[in-house]
Order: sequence, then C-alpha cells, then structure tokens
Amino acid sequence: MYDKFQKHLTSQINDIKAAGTYKNERVLVSPQYSQIKVNTGKEVLNFCANNYLGLANNKQLVDAAIKCLQERAYGMASVRFICGTSDLHKELEAKIAKFFGTEDTILYAACFDANGGVFEPLLTDEDAIISDALNHASIIDGVRLCKAKRFRYANADMADLEKQLQEAQSCRFRLIVTDGVFSMDGNVAPMDKILELANKYDAMVMVDESHSAGVVGKTGRGVTELHNCRGKVEIITGTLGKAFGGAIGGFTTGKKEIIEMLRQRSRPYLFSNSIPPMVAAAGIKMFEMMDQTNELQDKLHANTDYFIGKMKEAGFDIKPTQSAICAVMLYDAALAGKFADKLLEEGIYVIGFSYPVVPQNQARIRVQLSAAHEKEHLDKAIAAFTKIGKELGVLK
Repeated sequence: MYDKFQKHLTSQINDIKAAGTYKNERVLVSPQYSQIKVNTGKEVLNFCANNYLGLANNKQLVDAAIKCLQERAYGMASVRFICGTSDLHKELEAKIAKFFGTEDTILYAACFDANGGVFEPLLTDEDAIISDALNHASIIDGVRLCKAKRFRYANADMADLEKQLQEAQSCRFRLIVTDGVFSMDGNVAPMDKILELANKYDAMVMVDESHSAGVVGKTGRGVTELHNCRGKVEIITGTLGKAFGGAIGGFTTGKKEIIEMLRQRSRPYLFSNSIPPMVAAAGIKMFEMMDQTNELQDKLHANTDYFIGKMKEAGFDIKPTQSAICAVMLYDAALAGKFADKLLEEGIYVIGFSYPVVPQNQARIRVQLSAAHEKEHLDKAIAAFTKIGKELGVLK
C-alpha cells in the first residue's frame, strides 16, 4: 500500500515546489537574537523571529533557568493533576493573572494546546462561537473540536460581527473569539468595539494575545490595555514563546470559574506533561522584569515606527499595523521566496510567506521588529530591501 501512497505524496510535494511555496528550513547555530549565525557560517540580521523584546537569550532569564535546572532538575515527568504541579507553576500562573488583570491562569505546553483545549470543555451544541476569519490555526482547530455552532465574521469587520451575533441569538451562550494581533497582517483587533457588541448581544469574549502580549499597549499588557478594557474580557490565551522569552509554554487566563473548569476537563492540560520547572522559573523572572521597567517596550515601539516609516518612504506596500509586525506585500509567491533568498545574500534573514499560510495571491515578507535591533540594524535592512526591490522590479 505504501508504494501507492508514496507516489501520491511525492506528486503533491513536487506540486508545492513547482508553485514556489515549498518551505525550506534554515538551520541556526547560535542563540536567537537580532544577529544570528546560520549553518553555512554566515552571520545575518534576524528580522523574522517572534523575539519582540529580545529576551530569548537574556542573561537574567538564562541565569534563572540554569539555577532552577540545578535545583529542580530537568522535567516533571508527569501531568499536573498526578504529580506534575510545582510551586513554580503556581507562582507563574499568579504572575500571568496579575499582568493581564485577570482572576486565574492555567498553563499549557504551548498556546496551540491552550486554544485547542479551551472550547470543548466549556461549550456544547446549544452554544455559539463567533470567530474572526483570520484567527490563528490553533483557534480554528480548537473550534473544530467543539460541538458549538460556528459563525465567522470578516477580519475586524464590526458590521459583519454584529450580523453574526444577531444570527446566533437563539443559542444558549455566545463566545466571540479573536486574535489580539493578526500574525500575518499585523493589525490589531478593535477590542473596544468588540466589547460594545458583546454587551449589546449578551456574548462573552476571548482574545489570543500571542503576538500582542509584551508588544501592544504602553506597558505591553496587550490589546485590552491598548483599548482601556483590562479585566473586561472573559478569556485570554497567550504564549511564553514569543515576547515572553521565546521558549515554550502557553496559558489561558481569565475568569476563575472558567480556569477551574479547564483544570477539570481540558484534554491538553490533563494529558500533557507540565512545562519544565526551568521554563517556569525563567517566566517568573521575565514578569518581574516587566513590572520594573518599560524600557524594552519603549524601544520596540520606537524601532517599529522608524522601520515602517522608512519602508513606506522607499515605496513598499505595507499593511496597516499597530504591532511589531510589518507585512511587506509582494502578492506573488515565487517573487516572495526569491526576494527573501536575495535578502539573505545581503545579510538579512526574513522568510517569504505564501499560501496556505496566507491567502492565495497575498504573498508577502513578514518583518518582525525587536527591542534587540539597533538603528544600524534597521538601516541595513531598509537599504537591502530597497536594493532588492529595485533589482526585482518591485520598486521603480
């Protein structure tokens, strides 16, 4: 049987390569930072990591992890309810709740698990989930695991959201679900307007802050801070794997009864090992650092404003953004891949994104800014983009 299946897979893989959407994995041989080394020995500037605050190799976090590794060893070797709960897990959960202004928190191995495990324990076929069309794949998969009725509204379109809420009025409970920052475009969900409609149509709200926590809002508390509605959202999910240190681990934080039910019924929590104690220890240190200073957020915001302003001046088509994501639109998949390869030759590490990660004919290079970038890094990237843009006919 596998001979036939092998031919089938080979044909599909060849089609992906022919379409210019095959994803090669570049290999790093250095810590994650603004400047990295790839396995060819070449050192390049990194503009495509989720390392928004530059904390992935921060010495304070590394030291906290090493100290914990020596004191608490490597892993818990258990799920939480058996013998996998450490005092460090509980302390980190409390830190996350305090950071977001919520009542309680539950940790997961990743935010993919948090989103995959949040809907099914809470909602049934009597209920409704109203989801933004550009929500992350983990939200889409989580919704699929739940029997609730599904409604979808156009990205950040409040008129369409209201229409879907009206259609869902016959359902017992309604939950609006949105990304805080949409990872491919960089736009921010209009949380204030979403909450207005939620109040009008008696719905709850869930927001995934993975690309917005640590980034959006004056102190990085995410979209609820940006729109002055901290504590008003029932459910927030997020990750420790982006701005918060770049390692592993996800969380759901929100109303205490929701978190309590997830501890009892959420399958990724009940059937997955606890995150390693050293990850929890580094996470605790990270939240302590963020309580002490806003320096990294201020630098990130300044870097983002400078880079996007200069790229627009150069003539690039940039998606509107309030985040640290700058989508440089090229539309053609093969062009995006070629553009990214030529930028690597110039010492700029970025990736071309195309279908199925983004819609057909919406290929782009997603640039992600970091507090670890210095002005000379930004200027070098802008110069390289401009040079290659002219070579490939993107700029006149």
